[in-house]
Amino acid sequence: MHSELLALNGGSPVLPPGSLPSTNDAAGRTIGAEEEEAVLRVLRSGMLSGVWGTEVTALEREFAALMGSAHAVSCSSGTAALHLAVAAVDPAPGDEIIVPPISDMGSVLPIIAQNAVPIFADLDPATGCLDPADVRRRITPRTRAILVVHLFGGAAKVRELREIADESGILLIEDCAQAYLARERPEEPLVGAVGHLGCFSLQQSKHITTGDGGLVLTDDPQLARAMRLFADKAWPRDTGERTYLSFALNYRMPELSGAVARAQLRKLPEVVARRRRSAEQVSARIGALPGVSVPPFGAEHAYWYYPLLLEGLDREGARRFAAALSAEGVPCIAGYIGRPLYTEPVLRAPSAYGGSGYPLCGTIEYPDGLCPQAEALIDHRLQVIPWNENYTDDQVDAISASIEKVHRELIGA
Repeated sequence: MHSELLALNGGSPVLPPGSLPSTNDAAGRTIGAEEEEAVLRVLRSGMLSGVWGTEVTALEREFAALMGSAHAVSCSSGTAALHLAVAAVDPAPGDEIIVPPISDMGSVLPIIAQNAVPIFADLDPATGCLDPADVRRRITPRTRAILVVHLFGGAAKVRELREIADESGILLIEDCAQAYLARERPEEPLVGAVGHLGCFSLQQSKHITTGDGGLVLTDDPQLARAMRLFADKAWPRDTGERTYLSFALNYRMPELSGAVARAQLRKLPEVVARRRRSAEQVSARIGALPGVSVPPFGAEHAYWYYPLLLEGLDREGARRFAAALSAEGVPCIAGYIGRPLYTEPVLRAPSAYGGSGYPLCGTIEYPDGLCPQAEALIDHRLQVIPWNENYTDDQVDAISASIEKVHRELIGA
């Protein structure tokens, strides 16, 4: 029986530190004989390029079918996927794209790379995803797109955002890097298939992985062609002519990544189902704790991370809660990121393009208080626990017990 004294204060931890499976090691991944066979199949073929091979093409076809979209375009990373989407939108210099302030910077950097300006909208305090009402307030004549992030695997209000985009004559880009097979509601399409463009990541920590890699969905054949050209130096290989039609980069996915991704893709439904089962067990046990809100999405959440929202703590208390839970053997991060993206030096002290800072310098400011709900989430409300399909029932029970123990000592009734 573990001590009721917090491990942070010298008590016994509920779980041995480092004992939970992690996506950083084999215990927390679903990599096995299928992936080994896929790699050997490519190596034995002698064709490692996705341009002339068969694996990447097959992956695109299989992914589009699974997600319910007409087209899937592969690329080298999740950030590359977002860059393909932004490039397909084709903003003019100084045009605006609305983004959330809590995400990876990969959601924002492609906007700057295309000489457009990120405009930050605030978040729904219950989910951490874009607040459609605030998005609507931020739209101007220069807005070309909304880029929504389905944070931690919970779907944003993407149907309402699509309606706003359509009404405004702009495009909706979905960043689904953390949200494979998530939905806003049971009757809705999967996220990534509601907007005009849906971007996915195959990075090491995601539900399925090739180490790095990306995919973009769209039903629009013109957008699909624009992305394929941008990923391949604007070389229209289907014409048989070696020519370069426009400015573009090389974001091609190699055959090894495509083959591994195909094997991983077959495991994806079970990966998400197992994450949901274990997360729902925790929510059922801790959902009545005073001052604690568990994810409100139910069976439609994909649980990349398990987010907790706490009330009644200040910044110091929130960080102590995370430290105490981590000491009990359950890794936990207060706030997820250290600060809103708009406070990062790359945006507040821009130096790109020869030190000019273009297109941001002198055109826009990102002050503190720009998105109050996002700042409150990072400062004192949000706690995130990395989630994994390979947690055992005993480990899930121990995670719940750890949360209860820390809550009892630091928040109480």
